[in-house]
Order: sequence, then structure tokens, then C-alpha cells
Amino acid sequence: MKRRPAIRRSTVLAVWVLLLLPVGCFNPFAPGLDNSPARSSCDPTTVDGMFQCFQNAYSFRDTLAFGQLLAGGFVFVYRDYEVGIDITWGRDDEIRATYGLFQNVQSLDLIWNNYVTRTETDTSATAVRSFNLTVTYNPSSIDRVDGYANLTMKRPAPGDPWAITLWRDESNF
Repeated sequence: MKRRPAIRRSTVLAVWVLLLLPVGCFNPFAPGLDNSPARSSCDPTTVDGMFQCFQNAYSFRDTLAFGQLLAGGFVFVYRDYEVGIDITWGRDDEIRATYGLFQNVQSLDLIWNNYVTRTETDTSATAVRSFNLTVTYNPSSIDRVDGYANLTMKRPAPGDPWAITLWRDESNF
């Protein structure tokens, strides 16, 4: 039996190492990097799409996405039944309050139900829509809020995204 020279064996070994080196770093179970632009599952240029964007912002606890739905002159109104008056605040206070909510809960589950009323022109819309909101602070502390969101929306031109100018909260919270 003839012995192969040591140099030939080391050359073959080096070639195999060089061939397998890139394959050794390949993980067939890891997905490749997706460089395509991200697409949202909501379209704020339609009233229904704006409600979907609102729901997504709550589900993902995304203050930036939520803030994009509010007009510069936004006003939030709710009824304080203990005092018997309406309480209002503006956009900055709403963003701060929503940020605090998003940071202090484990999850938010917002479900939009049927429209009670809905009127729409090319650049303005109002919608009263019932909702159910489940706020989970932790597994042993869960609040459920039911009610109606009475929203007034505007946009500069047809096809532009809707922005909420007035939100009157008509819930049990």
C-alpha cells in the first residue's frame, strides 16, 4: 500500500476547511434579513383605517403611532361624574397620559365594535363607535372599560390621513 505524501494530505485538508468555513457559519433555521420597506396594516386615509391605526397603537403600546393620529389642536374630553363637570386637556397632555398608560401596563386589548353614528365629507368626519378595552397591569390586576368614543376628525385634503381633533370619551371608566 502506497502512502500519500504529507503535503498532499494537508493541501486537501486546507481546501476542505476553506470550502466548509463559509458553510459553518450558515444557520438554516435563521431567517434572512428583510430589507423591504415596512408596511403598516392600517391606512389612516380612511376612517376605518384610522380606527385600525388607533387599535394598533394601543395593542403595540406605540406612543409615536398614536401621536400621529392626533391633530395639533387636539382636545380630549371626559365627564367626571363625581364632580359633575367635563374635564378637558390638549394634545401634549394626552400624549403624556397615553405614554404613562403604555409604560405601566402589561397589555392593552382594544376592540372596536359597531358605529353608532358616522358622518363623513371629503375633509371632515365624526364617528361615535362602541369599544371594549381590557387593561392588564399584571395577571391579577385587570380592568375592563366599555363605552363609546365620540371622535371628530379632519384632514387638509381628500386622500390625506385623518387626524383626530376632538375625542369625547363616553366610557364607564
